[in-house]
Amino acid sequence: MTTKKELLNDQIQHIDIKQHNVVALVDAMSSMAYSSRDLARAAKIYEMMLRDTECGVILCLAGSMISAGMQKVIVDLVRNNMVDAIVSTGANIVDQDFFEALGYRHYIAGDEYKYGAGDATLRELAIDRIYDTFIDEDELRICDDVMKQITDSLEPRAYSSREFIQAMGKYLVDHKRTPKDGEHDSIVLACYELDVPIFCPAFSDCSAGFGLVAHQHERRGKAVVSIDSAKDFYELTQLKMANPTTGLLMIGGGVPKNFAQDIVVAADVLGADATMHKYAIQITVADARDGALSGSTLKEASSWGKVDLTYEQMVFAEATIAVPLIAGYAYHKDAYKARTGKKFAQVLEPVTA
Repeated sequence: MTTKKELLNDQIQHIDIKQHNVVALVDAMSSMAYSSRDLARAAKIYEMMLRDTECGVILCLAGSMISAGMQKVIVDLVRNNMVDAIVSTGANIVDQDFFEALGYRHYIAGDEYKYGAGDATLRELAIDRIYDTFIDEDELRICDDVMKQITDSLEPRAYSSREFIQAMGKYLVDHKRTPKDGEHDSIVLACYELDVPIFCPAFSDCSAGFGLVAHQHERRGKAVVSIDSAKDFYELTQLKMANPTTGLLMIGGGVPKNFAQDIVVAADVLGADATMHKYAIQITVADARDGALSGSTLKEASSWGKVDLTYEQMVFAEATIAVPLIAGYAYHKDAYKARTGKKFAQVLEPVTA
């Protein structure tokens, strides 16, 4: 029988967009058809978004992107002022990015495991599978425990996920899990250092949830730390009101997409003169025909008053292929060089720990 050590051998390598100049390739795709031309137009819209220095750029992350090798792409976007706020699933931020920031890794699964053969064996070995990627369940449990430690360290009250994730960034600094200390960079750390807020509207749906559940179970009858999703929504809406010109770069759909699009409507409800998102890109493989949000088009969002139709582009492509091309194009076109970080976290109320 194959051992756990043998299976957890080949690490996922995070792609580095700085090392691959894709400008000529993407420009050539603009004269092609189908998804190639859509992708090229999306890359040019992202470039426009960045050159518009009044625009606040919101990155939405769904799916399982960090485990797939996309961590460095996102870190580079943050550190080069190409993203001003992030709305994500909890899994990308906690179970994957923060997990790797603690020193753990994701691993390549052999083709024989891709379609489910051997999953019972993986369960016996405490290996979790994400399609063609492995993660060590025992290490995930340590991540769960760290999340409880962070929760226990906070003053008992209701927090937005943004506030809690700031505390996660502080944990990495305090425990020397930074590049300065010889450790890998991470999204949570980069956002903490550059005042880029991260929102996870369904924050409990990941290792954070296990830590919060353990914390509340242990403190039954006492004041507890909790996550206030309405506060998340209000904080992100505040950013829209403070910076009316906004653009969306959406990887996948689901809750992050809806959350980020809805801040236009929320700002209007609060009496602000909110304009629709000026720019919008969505990369998805979901079908539009079932009415689900991951596949709903940006033109459909315009009918709700969320997205302007002038600079919008759907790209029906798998994200690990499309995102490095779109992000790499904007990076190597130097679209970010005139930008300064919006430091949106400073717009919001500070964390009380």
